Amino acid sequence: MFQRILIANRGEIALRILRACRELGIGAVAVYSDADRAAPHVLESDEAYRLGPAPAVDSYLRGDLILDIARRSGADAIHPGYGFLSENAAFAQACEQSGIKFIGPPSSAMRALGSKTLARQAADRAGMPRTPGSVHGLASLDEARSVAASIGYPVMLKAAAGGGGKGMRAVSRPEDLPSAFDSARSEAERAFGSGEVYLEKLIERPRHVEIQILADEHGHCVSLGERECSVQRRHQKVIEEAPSAVVGPDLRRRMGEAAVRLALTAGYTNAGTVEFLLDEDQNFYFLEVNTRLQVEHPVTELVTGLDLVHLQIRIAQGEPLPFTQQDIHLRGHAMECRIYAEDPDNGFLPSPGRITRLLQPGGPGIREDCGIYEGWVVPMDYDPMLSKLIAYAPTRELAIARLLRALDEYVIGGIRSNLGLFRRLLRDPDFRAARIDTGYLDRLLAQPAPLHPSSAAPDNAAAIAAAVFEAMKPSAAPSASVAPASAWKSAARREATGGAPRA
Repeated sequence: MFQRILIANRGEIALRILRACRELGIGAVAVYSDADRAAPHVLESDEAYRLGPAPAVDSYLRGDLILDIARRSGADAIHPGYGFLSENAAFAQACEQSGIKFIGPPSSAMRALGSKTLARQAADRAGMPRTPGSVHGLASLDEARSVAASIGYPVMLKAAAGGGGKGMRAVSRPEDLPSAFDSARSEAERAFGSGEVYLEKLIERPRHVEIQILADEHGHCVSLGERECSVQRRHQKVIEEAPSAVVGPDLRRRMGEAAVRLALTAGYTNAGTVEFLLDEDQNFYFLEVNTRLQVEHPVTELVTGLDLVHLQIRIAQGEPLPFTQQDIHLRGHAMECRIYAEDPDNGFLPSPGRITRLLQPGGPGIREDCGIYEGWVVPMDYDPMLSKLIAYAPTRELAIARLLRALDEYVIGGIRSNLGLFRRLLRDPDFRAARIDTGYLDRLLAQPAPLHPSSAAPDNAAAIAAAVFEAMKPSAAPSASVAPASAWKSAARREATGGAPRA
């Protein structure tokens, strides 16, 4: 049994893992960059160790430093969260060689599925349907022309080593292929250190549907149903929900069986996600595998009643899965909004800065996985996600209603956020009717935003009400029954709110 786990991440996911450790009676070790000295995951941890300067290449991507801290702190295991080193096979292998458990798949499975071209080869071995196209990186433009001619236009060029829309180019005509090929390779090289790209048939107006899997180290693997992730902006997910409004029991079973088959073929263990494209005729095609915990895992937790982080840790400890496929039943509907510090009215530019007011939503069916607090300075060095707002209800319609109510309660002052975008999106008739695909949000954003008087300026109204409430509160000395904050937390909060610097 693990006594101590090092959490090699930051923000809301680090705090999410820390809480799971605490619930399991396991010590939690945090790491932080200079920008995150006062971050919530640092303040709540049992121990915290400095990594280095703010840039990720000098801190959260320094696997050598993280392993050294794990040894010094006596950690039995490392949980990578998502992003950073979570899908780095070399880091997973270094953990294996150091005798420190990597809470994720073995490095061999990560290598077999982490590259999109290798994953397509594994999908072929597992007999999975996939989009027509190459299963190896393209050696030249001539090879790209040959593959495109054989499968027919439109086609999509994709980076083999990454995701998030980097190194992706849709090509509708042969004459556009040379420039798209060069730009895709160049962008892939800059983003992932590898210019390898492959080509596949472009499925027009597909839905993005993914299957959550769990596999233990004893040869057992189950699927936990699907998540609908079609609402995307520039190939980045914005809203996720479970289950999909268009996936019935038979399709769910077939997709789940295909995902499990792939995992077993590749020797996969722990949590992972197999992603598919679903066309208008409900044919599904293998897309890729995410060899880690996903950002959107809470919606699966809510409809299955399972704690995926608990299960990740238990699997890594060598425990068998405590259930079989027949025990998995989906109940109700869950929906998640990714709340970002960004300005939708200014090209979605990041909006770093100090959070001067924070009013967080609650009430029936609302969960918030959050990594911020009032007075926290949102750094400009990392992904600007602040929190994940999740609603759960018996039906999709009620989940949408609860999310809208929670969004109207949510105030983040001092910076810009995308809260208003979600209010618009959740009221859109096409979204409410589940008429969505991966291009839906881009089409919506190209239209003028309608006015909704009932929520035209909820942020301002709530902020004014909060300010009045604070001004009217009687002043009082702190209660003697309240325990003082630790020196660690007091120093960090003073630093975060502009007080005396740390000695």
